[in-house]
Amino acid sequence: MGFLTRLFNLRPGEAPPVVAGLILFFLLFTGYFMLRPVRETMGVAGGVDNLQWLFTGTFVSTLLVLPLFGWLASRVAQRRILPYAYGFFILNLLLFAALFLNQPDNPWLARTFYIWLSVFNLVAISLAWSVLADVFSTAQAKRLFGMMAGGASLGGLVGPSAGILLVAPLRHSGLLALAALLLVGSVGAAMWLYRWRDRHPLAQDEQPAEEKRHVSLGGNPFDGAVEVARTPFLMGIALFVVLLASVSTFLYFEQAELVAQRFPDPVQQTQVFGLIDMTVQALAIFTQVFLTGRIAQRLGIGVLLVAVPLVIAGGFLWLALAPTFAVFVVIMVARRFGEYAWCVRGGKCSTRWCRRSRNSKPRTSSTPSSIVAVTPSAVGSSEGWICLRNCRGLPCSSAPASP
Repeated sequence: MGFLTRLFNLRPGEAPPVVAGLILFFLLFTGYFMLRPVRETMGVAGGVDNLQWLFTGTFVSTLLVLPLFGWLASRVAQRRILPYAYGFFILNLLLFAALFLNQPDNPWLARTFYIWLSVFNLVAISLAWSVLADVFSTAQAKRLFGMMAGGASLGGLVGPSAGILLVAPLRHSGLLALAALLLVGSVGAAMWLYRWRDRHPLAQDEQPAEEKRHVSLGGNPFDGAVEVARTPFLMGIALFVVLLASVSTFLYFEQAELVAQRFPDPVQQTQVFGLIDMTVQALAIFTQVFLTGRIAQRLGIGVLLVAVPLVIAGGFLWLALAPTFAVFVVIMVARRFGEYAWCVRGGKCSTRWCRRSRNSKPRTSSTPSSIVAVTPSAVGSSEGWICLRNCRGLPCSSAPASP
């Protein structure tokens, strides 16, 4: 144990909460990435020509959910927000599982689940980071967040792998029920973290934040958005997310079109989407373990963030010169693993969030994440009307079936 503590730069007593944080992210991301291929399949089942409607629905739903989330954060004790929200999601998943069991081919049910999972992704992941930002001090976050984020990478690899293996025998309804069970485990890990912090209070200079963890945040539901709008640091992150998500929307529409053409069976579609996700996560883990830290130390985090849009730009040029299905898959994998390994999963933005005040963490930490959801939805609902209706003749949409 002493060797492992030194190896992972842990202080005495930190190993149990780090394991709990890792489990929290592992279970959450295993469930989400097991359901993500199901969501993509439901987007195809609802009609590729209707994807712009699904993006519009996601956009509207997100705008409705954000004030509700802000209202909950302002009136419920901070340590109760995640259990309440996750409990609601668990009930939703069980309801969807029962409905898919009885009506597996219902297109409106497929469209509803597509929008629901997009909103779930927004709230659930930002809440998990908020728990860690609330439990750990800034100094601990700098040392430990990257390690706990490894649970997300591992869950992102196990989730699609499990989906590929289990979707045929369990069907989509079984995967939803299994994801609900994993989410129950995430709630247990989060509550254990709060109880651990209760038994091991922060240092004396951080006692005010320690005491306020048990009360609601107060304020109004829009405080988080207002603070982002007037803080250059947060606005910079938000603008980066907006631009990156907007460009990625074009690739997303082409992905749905090409998979629908090549794989008409819903189970096969889920397996294909899961295989892409599994490849992305494997590359992300390799990059995080062997490359990300070294590059960040030598060149800085800014280089990592800039690399992703540059890779996407190069991918668009390659796709214009060689518009084949194989090239498209390579570009999608490169784009997504770059985001996960360098922009999202490394815990860098979340580590910086520990500099925010205690009242602003749950609100502002979900605001850029909400922009991730709102931007592709808003852009997709406009790009989709143009691209899906008027761009059928573009090379990628008419790419040959074989690589």
